[in-house]
Amino acid sequence: MIIPGTKSFSQKIIQIKSPDKNIVFSFTLTKNSPVYEVVYKGKKLVDKSSLGLAFKEDGTFAEGLVAGKPIFKTGDETYDLVVGKAKTIHSHYNELTVPIIRNNGTDKKQVNIVVKAFNDGVAFRYEFPKQEGWSSYILTDEQTTFNLAANPKVLTLFRENYTTSHEGFYDSLWLNEIKPDTLMDLPSLFQYPGNVYMAITEANLRNYAGMYLAKKNGVLTTMLSPFPGQTVIKVKAILPHHTPWRVMMISDRVGALIESNLLTNLNEPSIIKDISWIKPGKTSFHWWNGDITPDTTFAPGINFETDKYYIDFCARHHIEYHSVIGYGGIAWYKSDAPWYGEIGQNTDVTQTVPSLNMQQVCDYAKQKGVGIHVWVNWKALYPNLERSFDQFQKWGIKGMMVDFLNRDDQEMVNIQEEILKTAAEHRLFVQFHGAYKPTGMQRTYPNEFTREGTYNYENNKWNKTGLSPDHDINMPFTRLLAGATDYHLGGFRAVPPVRFKTQQTRPYMIGTRCHMLAMYVVLESYLAMVCDYPDAYEGQSGFKFIEDVPTSWDETIVPEAQVHEFVTIARRKGQDWFIGTINNTKAKSLQLSLKFLPPGNYLAEIYGDTNDDEENPDNISIKTQMITNADTIMLNLAAGGGQAMRLVRQ
Repeated sequence: MIIPGTKSFSQKIIQIKSPDKNIVFSFTLTKNSPVYEVVYKGKKLVDKSSLGLAFKEDGTFAEGLVAGKPIFKTGDETYDLVVGKAKTIHSHYNELTVPIIRNNGTDKKQVNIVVKAFNDGVAFRYEFPKQEGWSSYILTDEQTTFNLAANPKVLTLFRENYTTSHEGFYDSLWLNEIKPDTLMDLPSLFQYPGNVYMAITEANLRNYAGMYLAKKNGVLTTMLSPFPGQTVIKVKAILPHHTPWRVMMISDRVGALIESNLLTNLNEPSIIKDISWIKPGKTSFHWWNGDITPDTTFAPGINFETDKYYIDFCARHHIEYHSVIGYGGIAWYKSDAPWYGEIGQNTDVTQTVPSLNMQQVCDYAKQKGVGIHVWVNWKALYPNLERSFDQFQKWGIKGMMVDFLNRDDQEMVNIQEEILKTAAEHRLFVQFHGAYKPTGMQRTYPNEFTREGTYNYENNKWNKTGLSPDHDINMPFTRLLAGATDYHLGGFRAVPPVRFKTQQTRPYMIGTRCHMLAMYVVLESYLAMVCDYPDAYEGQSGFKFIEDVPTSWDETIVPEAQVHEFVTIARRKGQDWFIGTINNTKAKSLQLSLKFLPPGNYLAEIYGDTNDDEENPDNISIKTQMITNADTIMLNLAAGGGQAMRLVRQ
């Protein structure tokens, strides 16, 4: 509602602090625009930065505004996540709402600027309350800026345009080296002098356009993905409405950004009341290995026998899901398109190709205790969501990978939420590929298990140099900060970089096998892939760790991390812990203190690199020992190496 009798608070500084008082957000309404600053432990991170909006109907909402009386609140909430890096979350914050009003006599509009300050960051958004005389808007620009102080070092993913799968190599450079008008994907990491870290991203992206940054006149400015086919219109909305949260994750310990649950704190509780059917787990994904089957009496292809081969493998090794994809570039469903990246006029996901009986596959998988997870092109699925999901549910399918989305305009954001909502009504989980970053919405839709939006190991099938461990080490400090990260894990053919070559079948990996095992812990994904074929795993050293590792967690701690160098992440499930360390391409030894563990005795299964890793990176040293939280473990990490541990509470 409009606040009557508004009094001007222009030019007055309004401050809100985090509960621990380390973060200070200051707000001032100047003649030209609202302005804010952010200070952390006395160090200015964000200098005077303007806020504003540009509407198609009546121009810029920034000048000549009046501020109403600020409203302060404190929030203290404890909630459980169905899927996440932690189970029980304590959200404690201070909140500020500043009503901003433009009244030119004939036209009166109110927009509230709402700020929430947490101990691990600060977020703000624009809210459009229901009001007389203003029922809808068309947004052409959001004029939010981040005028960063002190020229921090930046780790970011540059994009050429808004039509993107969000896959590429990250750049590390100083802020003043970034070229003007170049799109920066989110999250981006900013490292200030004195090792203070800030990551910028967004939370609760719903019914709005996806956000990027670009340098304009030396200042990072919000850029919104436009509606398809034009460049002017970014958002269309009916009041009441609000933007996503503009988030700054902040700490002087970079591992705290990885531990943070700030994004889920800024989302609504689950809309799914019965969560008994939501079961995160691991899945086969034979497309990556080249659809490998053994020499058998059956012909490999889109048929029951090929799927049975992988279902039996999943059942033997407690892998919860098998992916039904297709074979040789052809989808499992009816389509007259030349390959599964396209759709034809007669594409229909409620019908299989003649060689496949989906009911038979689902029934057999159910007998073996394995769920069926299907791949589908979003354009084949979306026109008939209800009919498609009705059929999926009748067959007994448990979830799907929805692929080739490659947009984050408001229309696509709404399409993805519609897919999630409708899938939940049919007890189906969703894995998005070719998709934008997570924004914490797995709290609201816990049937969202994972997202791609990363340049990942699928590229080893065609990238001539393969993915370096130096690229992997960027993930925890950028894309992982947003949430679940699908990465095509599980390749078991590590080779020295000089022996790497691309292969469509049986792809090679760079980095040791221990690096791969650790990635299952380092990356957050509630549907981790086990991408290789059965004979690549069975009887192989280290596969037991993949069998044992969970995909959703009760607690996450980052005891050691250094940007570009290494990261160690410890995750708890029940009373047991899994610890993963990945290294860059320089060998090193580190000491890991286990003081973060609760008291007690643990049987540690330790998977480490070997002395001949330069020639045989698939080799693993496996040992067991009893440990407590008083112990320190030596991590001897090969170039491109890693270490993985399972700690079983005794």
